[in-house]
Amino acid sequence: MDLRNRHVHFKISDIYIPDPHLLLWQLHGDDLLHGKVIDLSDSGSQQEAFAVVEVEGIEQPMIVPVDCLLSVAD
Repeated sequence: MDLRNRHVHFKISDIYIPDPHLLLWQLHGDDLLHGKVIDLSDSGSQQEAFAVVEVEGIEQPMIVPVDCLLSVAD
């Protein structure tokens, strides 16, 4: 079967080139995520410089600079 000029589906995890991490960054690097701050961490001399954030649907908590948090809601 000649696949040329056909539309196909595939998983990002199956891509060889470009690096899947780079591809995700290019496609979704500016997307906004919504999560809950579960802890704060310092960066040595600066107290509470990083937020540890849980995002629904993502297993591992994310560490984000507090200065990069765009909004805070109760």
